[in-house]
Amino acid sequence: MTTTYLLDASLYIFRAYHARAPEWTDTQGWPTHAVHGFTTTLLGLIEQAKPGNLAVCFDESLGHNFRHDLYPHYKANREPPTEDLMRQFSYCKDVVEALGFHALAHERFEADDLIGSLVEKLDIANRSTSGGAKLCGARLSGVIVSADKDLAQLINTNIRQWDYGKNEPYGIEAVIEKHGVHPEQMAELQALSGDAVDNIPGIPGIGPKTAAALIQHFGSLEAVLTRWPEVEFLRIRGAQGIGVKLREHADSARMSYQLTRIARDAPVPEIAQLARKAVDPKRIDVLFDQLGFGGFLRNRAKRI
Repeated sequence: MTTTYLLDASLYIFRAYHARAPEWTDTQGWPTHAVHGFTTTLLGLIEQAKPGNLAVCFDESLGHNFRHDLYPHYKANREPPTEDLMRQFSYCKDVVEALGFHALAHERFEADDLIGSLVEKLDIANRSTSGGAKLCGARLSGVIVSADKDLAQLINTNIRQWDYGKNEPYGIEAVIEKHGVHPEQMAELQALSGDAVDNIPGIPGIGPKTAAALIQHFGSLEAVLTRWPEVEFLRIRGAQGIGVKLREHADSARMSYQLTRIARDAPVPEIAQLARKAVDPKRIDVLFDQLGFGGFLRNRAKRI
């Protein structure tokens, strides 16, 4: 089975940015500690997984992606990235390309949407009856490298998620066990419960456990919203009040679903185009000189 790795770069860049002291600076004195942390993570991933296909997806749509058209307050509770962080994002893309892999970003789509659109291409190829579309008949699999629960909605029999930092893989059964719903229902669950991290309203007073119980019983978000009078007969704490909330905030839940559902139609390359190219040693030397990185990381990058 041919495996394509899909890395949620932003998560690991933010982690390094906030967890590491700014010990490294570029030739102009700007911090590069997030680039160093991200590069270390990326090299470890490559050494461990040895991916032939790898897409590294970045967020460039902060504040102006299509979700802001639907709900201007989307992620409004987050501080905008600083100039030094934006510079480091750009450097991280340079590192990815110097190592022979593909850095993807789009001004209207988030990294999750780029990953979701690549998953869609994998799924289409696996559904196709054309042997050529399936690389001579071999089924295609994908590994989403991220700890972000939002991406769990993309998991299926051919796609799994890998929390690289904890070395924890997630498949369909793990999602059901942890969240109480199937992967394809995760966006609906979050539409009911909301998401404080992304400033998604959902329905006030409904948390993840109640949302999971409702979806388990009714089967879908729309069924929950249209059959709200039946909720008072369920064995759910505060059932009568929950039914009223569903009636009063149905539009909010439907709008929230548009925010929580990962897009699958972003412009992304074909899977065959994600094949790794050769490492560029000269580019690594020039780039790592500019970043202020030492010989150990440089030699490790060239050996990948």
